[in-house]
Amino acid sequence: MLKVDALHAGYGATEVLHGISLEVPRGKVVSLIGSNGAGKTTTMKAISGMIRPRAGAILLDGQNVTGLASHRITRLGLAHSPEGRRVFPTLSVRDNLLLGAFPRLIGSRPKGDVATDLDRAMDLFPRLKERRNQLAGTLSGGEQQMLAMARAIMLRPSVILLDEPSMGLAPLLVEEVFRFIGRLRSERVTMLLVEQFAAAALDVSDYAYVLENGRVSIEGPAERLKGDDAVRAAYLGGGH
Repeated sequence: MLKVDALHAGYGATEVLHGISLEVPRGKVVSLIGSNGAGKTTTMKAISGMIRPRAGAILLDGQNVTGLASHRITRLGLAHSPEGRRVFPTLSVRDNLLLGAFPRLIGSRPKGDVATDLDRAMDLFPRLKERRNQLAGTLSGGEQQMLAMARAIMLRPSVILLDEPSMGLAPLLVEEVFRFIGRLRSERVTMLLVEQFAAAALDVSDYAYVLENGRVSIEGPAERLKGDDAVRAAYLGGGH
């Protein structure tokens, strides 16, 4: 479904990723965990076309998308819910969700039943349904995160990238976000997840990669990594 092979990427003269490789099989949830600065968000940006890789390959459904512009990768079926939410603040909740389906509405992806999908997205997050006509910029931080995630599923994507979905949220909202991820997993939605709460990420994942200084240091089934002494010591203690 999604394959990253020997990926190098960075910013200006600084290389952040030094040849990482990973796979996200169809219908699985894969987590990318690591400390701040390890290269997790850079990986997501390179996959979705927000930055151009320096070397390596990115395959989506077998198609090479390396270096393509973000809008072209989106039309091929990759949805990115980025770190920091990035909703459209002057548009309503409903219109933000419809923008997630924009490639379907212009015919660059199969249209399907957009109205039904809109209702489903809001049913997943009842708070959004209550605020469907409210401007996105007036929502709380937690509600904006819900909106960003719900907008991603409106694409009917092959793969969803979720970058730090719980960042800055109160504990009760974090639980709600992970319930949403768990529900999508039960529906076999393919996801690559970057998350600060490593234990929670591993609980909803099938497989995981640990990034250290732009390289994959450990990988394996999520259940095994939860019991790995090195992973536990580095990422699963002190509130993680």
